[in-house]
Amino acid sequence: MDKHRDNLSYAAYFVDRRDAGRLLAKALTRYRDEQPVVLALPRGGVPVGFEIAQALGAPLDVLLVRKLGAPGFPELGLGAVVEGTPPQRVLNENVVSALHPPPGYLEAEEARQLSLMAERRQRYRGGRPLVPVEHHTVIVTDDGVATGGTVRAALRALSARARRTVLAVPVAPHVVVDALAAETDDLVCLLSPVDFHSVGFYYGDFTQVEDEEVVELLARRRAEGA
Repeated sequence: MDKHRDNLSYAAYFVDRRDAGRLLAKALTRYRDEQPVVLALPRGGVPVGFEIAQALGAPLDVLLVRKLGAPGFPELGLGAVVEGTPPQRVLNENVVSALHPPPGYLEAEEARQLSLMAERRQRYRGGRPLVPVEHHTVIVTDDGVATGGTVRAALRALSARARRTVLAVPVAPHVVVDALAAETDDLVCLLSPVDFHSVGFYYGDFTQVEDEEVVELLARRRAEGA
């Protein structure tokens, strides 16, 4: 066992995001020969995804997903828009039916989020489009899952384009893992506590990932000739 892990409490199961990525990579070796694509949810998923992509010899990219906030309650998601050609809107039909947003609201909110997405795309990739996922096994990753809303939208959007989707996360609540299993062809979760606290609770170092680190890791993986 890693000497740094010896000093961790039970709760802090992972040293940091890179450590979690290395552990996930070991659980994903069966996909190495499928020439997978690794898509990380920014920003916390990128250090995790970097280790997976490096171990599997796979391309690494960020997958941009923006929540479609409800009228007057921006933290409540009516759904999400997921980047692609074209971008895909994934709605939470129960919430939409309950709130009945006014005519034109969803279109305007989607346009606003797509504008913010374009800014992030420029920042992270210099405006380059998403790495091709058609006919590939796509491994979607993050540093952990709390509620699963963003990940669910990503998986639903990718399912129509990818040959196979795999969700790989270090930690998620047991009930959320059960729910997400139906959204993907395979799910790898290293830790799924019934009594879930927060994603950061299970890390020794959960320092915020900055944009500069995202850009640097993406550039490093491209330079390695994945």
